Amino acid sequence: MSERPTEVLGSPGDGPSASASRRDGRPRRKNKAVWWTLGVLLVLVVGAAVVAVAYLTNLASTFDNDTERFETSFPEEDSRPTKAPASEGREEPLNILLLGSDSGGGSGETENLADVPQAGRSDTMMWVHIPGDREKVYVMSVMRDLWVEIPGEGTHKVNAAYSFGGVPKTVQTLETMFGTRIDHVAAVDMAGFEGLVDSLGGVDITVPESFQSGNGGKSFQAGTQHMDGDTALSFVRERYAFSDGDYSRVQNQQLFLKAVAQRVMTPETLTNPGRISDMVSGLSPYLTLDETLNSGELVSIGRTMTDVRSDDLEMFTVPTDGVGRARGQSVVWPDEQAIAEIGSALSHDDMASYHSGR
Repeated sequence: MSERPTEVLGSPGDGPSASASRRDGRPRRKNKAVWWTLGVLLVLVVGAAVVAVAYLTNLASTFDNDTERFETSFPEEDSRPTKAPASEGREEPLNILLLGSDSGGGSGETENLADVPQAGRSDTMMWVHIPGDREKVYVMSVMRDLWVEIPGEGTHKVNAAYSFGGVPKTVQTLETMFGTRIDHVAAVDMAGFEGLVDSLGGVDITVPESFQSGNGGKSFQAGTQHMDGDTALSFVRERYAFSDGDYSRVQNQQLFLKAVAQRVMTPETLTNPGRISDMVSGLSPYLTLDETLNSGELVSIGRTMTDVRSDDLEMFTVPTDGVGRARGQSVVWPDEQAIAEIGSALSHDDMASYHSGR
């Protein structure tokens, strides 16, 4: 997959994993009202809302009007892998690429990397996989410093793909890594999370270790902490306070999204039209989506996912093989065997087997 220089500085542990136990005999929730899958949170954390038909129409219109669209989202068709087929009796498996930019806390726009155009990079990359059985949602964080082959450009950090060719080159790079097609792309400015968290009344996050944030000077103590939007944004932005840098930041981003999912998927939120409206109107302006990912598509996907709960969200980091240096840069080596195994699982719509065997 990629050519690795010889020096290796260490082998930090892979990102956090979650239990892959499957739901057994859970009763279906009675659908006495109209279900609409909240578009913004389906992309990010998979949420659902129960509201009236007229209200849904207005909400969908707000979402479609306020979100931006990529001019081009995908590479040329002849360069792309085939899509994993739907198995008999199952829905079509879906892959959504979530890109996070952070003008207030990231370095993607200011990094100077050897042989890379200075055109910005993506700070956060998450591959969201929705399997055909709709029993789980798998969210794989991709380390932004992962040293991989960027088609037509040689080996670089994976986040440099954006510099070479924007969203299409980023999609092509990840599709090449995993040998599987991406169906949708969504980019979010991390600043949009501040209003989202505040609209939820804050979120509870279990902080793994105490640290002081250099961005905003906030203190975080190990243990469960209730965070408002500004505090949560400082929590997910920080990387310099940790000895393993981006490894801890990626873990904290996963903890944050899990906390948002748990907060959204409560009766207090799902039956509160005002809160749902605040979430959609607050975050929609910070989203950029591919041309087909509109409210109608999200409703179509959401209707197949009414049994999904926050506990069904499985988050992990694509395995790596330590850190080192290449062309004067600090990089993260890919675990190429693990990436091949993930690609096979995605291609055969069998992420459950891969994840349970981790």
